[in-house]
Amino acid sequence: MDNNGRPNHIEDYLVQLHSGQWFGWSDSKNKVYANLVIYDDSKTKPSESDCTTGLATIQSDFDTKQTNITNNKTSGKAKLKTGEALNDAEVEALFGV
Repeated sequence: MDNNGRPNHIEDYLVQLHSGQWFGWSDSKNKVYANLVIYDDSKTKPSESDCTTGLATIQSDFDTKQTNITNNKTSGKAKLKTGEALNDAEVEALFGV
């Protein structure tokens, strides 16, 4: 993940597939699909396409969530200024509650 918590590597996708240390890298300084090693014989190695598609999906989900938070903050602030009631998502975005 990058500094903002956004997934940015296939490893971010892989850790979501199974619990425990089921995979690793043959070269830990070069974490690319070709160096992906499966340690747990009960798990199968996902395809490179599955990894890149899975990463894209979790990135999109992260981006959507961040956009929703930003939008809820904006609408919540506007409602506070006019005295309108806030919805739960706006309260959480503004106050973390």
